Amino acid sequence: MAELKTQQNDANVKDFIHEFANSEQKIADSLLLLELFEKITSYKPKMWGDSIIGFGKYHYKSERSTQKGDWPLVGFSPRKTAISLYVYSSGAGQDQLIEKLGKFKMGKGCIYVKKLSDIDQKVLEEIILSTVDFLQNKYGKI
Repeated sequence: MAELKTQQNDANVKDFIHEFANSEQKIADSLLLLELFEKITSYKPKMWGDSIIGFGKYHYKSERSTQKGDWPLVGFSPRKTAISLYVYSSGAGQDQLIEKLGKFKMGKGCIYVKKLSDIDQKVLEEIILSTVDFLQNKYGKI
């Protein structure tokens, strides 16, 4: 089985934000998200691969294949077109929270926002907490 490319590493998170984010707005929003995620999860930010900032981790095993590995509980990335928020687990109550989040687009496993002011940060906090709870209940705490 091939090893996952996206692994936790020791790259500097703030350096990454300043080098990777393509606007002052995205840098400011990313630094705010950094504080928000750390405050909510109590986990220190870690780089995962070249472009994901993750908080905490869990060990998963796919139910449909032999794939397994570690992945951040929650995280984000200041991508070129939008900030990707890796916070959605489809856990209980999350669909109702998503309806109150604000202006965003939804991907398969993440939420895309142009700027942080487009969404309700209190609702984001609830989504982050519910995802951490869901994943730790399903996979256990590491």
